[in-house]
Amino acid sequence: MLLSAALVRADEPTYDYDLVIRNGRVLDGQGNPWVRADVAIKDGRFAKIGRVEGRGRREVDASNDYVSPGWIDMMDQSGEVLLKNGLAENKLRQGVTTAIAGEGGTPVPSAQVADYLSQLQAQGISLNFGTYYGAGQARVEAMGDVAGKPTAAQMDKMKTHVAEAMRAGAMGIATALIYPPHSFQSTEDLIELAHVAAKYDGIYASHMRDESAKLLEAIGESIEIGEKSGIQVEIFHFKGAYAPGWGKLVPEAGRLIEAARARGVNIAADMYVYPAGGTGLEITVPNWVFEQGVEQGVQRLKDPKIRERLKKEVAAGSQPGWSNLVEAAGGWRGVLLANPFNERYDRFRNRSLEDIGKQLGKHPADVAWDIVLEALPNRAYALYFMMSEPDIETALKFPWMSIGSDAGAAEKPGEMDAIGLPHPRAYGNAVRVIAEYVKKRHVLTLEDAVRKMTSWPATRMRLYDRGAIREGLKADVTIFNYERLDDVASFENPMGSPTGIDYVLVNGQLVIDQGRHTGAKPGSVLRGGGYLAGAAARQSAE
Repeated sequence: MLLSAALVRADEPTYDYDLVIRNGRVLDGQGNPWVRADVAIKDGRFAKIGRVEGRGRREVDASNDYVSPGWIDMMDQSGEVLLKNGLAENKLRQGVTTAIAGEGGTPVPSAQVADYLSQLQAQGISLNFGTYYGAGQARVEAMGDVAGKPTAAQMDKMKTHVAEAMRAGAMGIATALIYPPHSFQSTEDLIELAHVAAKYDGIYASHMRDESAKLLEAIGESIEIGEKSGIQVEIFHFKGAYAPGWGKLVPEAGRLIEAARARGVNIAADMYVYPAGGTGLEITVPNWVFEQGVEQGVQRLKDPKIRERLKKEVAAGSQPGWSNLVEAAGGWRGVLLANPFNERYDRFRNRSLEDIGKQLGKHPADVAWDIVLEALPNRAYALYFMMSEPDIETALKFPWMSIGSDAGAAEKPGEMDAIGLPHPRAYGNAVRVIAEYVKKRHVLTLEDAVRKMTSWPATRMRLYDRGAIREGLKADVTIFNYERLDDVASFENPMGSPTGIDYVLVNGQLVIDQGRHTGAKPGSVLRGGGYLAGAAARQSAE
């Protein structure tokens, strides 16, 4: 019996590696030119790069493809949907292996962040995932959703919430400063909270107060927060969203950031590569309406007299504490209805509020605000065409720019992302960087485009075991065919799936195999530097 068993084992094939990628054009992710090489993977890490003699349990022929580190989405919106469906197929099919979420914070309060992250890991996710905690969350937990300066006791509560979230694994604190109640936070408040996050090696990431006429002032605030707290700063979805400032604001913003970096401020930015942003239609309402909270704001918005005042304010442009996206889009003609969450208005999708108003015989502001109210408790969405393609090209060239989609995973493939916004960035953003701005326009080199989605964002997020193809690092890999690479998704077809992404590996396991999701969930929950301090404290308490 023993001899027979030994003979059977001797006849079984032996493998040196879990997977070998053969003869690909290997881009290391650090901006170097490609080299022709094999890549061997074992136990979730790169084991050998070059000429690989050993055999892999699975072998992939990449002779017609490029082999890149997995792509990192620096501004993801999948915090809630991954609990429902961890496959994140629309992300992985565009080559994204790591997503960093949390512009609006975590889906749970600070006391539940640790359990939330543990639940994600236990349920399984197909990509790697990390998240910020929201500075606005801390404010709401301490003082509700109203305007006003926090008391000393309320500020202490906010700091406690931030510290708790950081110890639980948040990667830093994020702000969404155009939206109330987040917009009610002062620079001084944010500096205090950033001090706390910085103690835990956290990052301050911001959807700034203004990306339009006062873009430079908003960047100045982010720089001030970084300088006075010592925290690393990330500007979310960098843009010059203001038609009168096209061609001027973005270069000036670039110089402002580079000057801050030159004097030692650790600041950089990410961006998506489309001329339209997408967000809630309620942003067309001046923020003062919500100073006494959302419920009071809804009642105000129903008042015809208040609406007349609001229409005048929208026509007058931005005001302190409110960035006017209607003005930024060149008027209501540049604001297109994306998702009204109401069958009555579905026929008007992808039409401007100006056109809808003409058809209904109403002022476009009344149309917009009626849709906002009738969508409740859902959030009606619009597309705001505020950016120019030349400015997008200029911003992409900044060496400190990385890529973020501002979009979530879709609960069901082929449908809208989790936030309910039909924008092509959810299905095509990462691929479009190469398909449009490398292949078609020659704005970036292929090597630099890959660097902006791999080693650079990994360095920014302190993910030092990822982001490059190097022996010993985690084997996140995107294999793509340059000739067939096409983002496909458009504003007319926002859920179109890209082509040319042949294979995607997360932690050494195939998740996309010949363009199809395997169902595997090898993704890791990524926790910030404060998690180790929290773990040490928990261990000592035990």
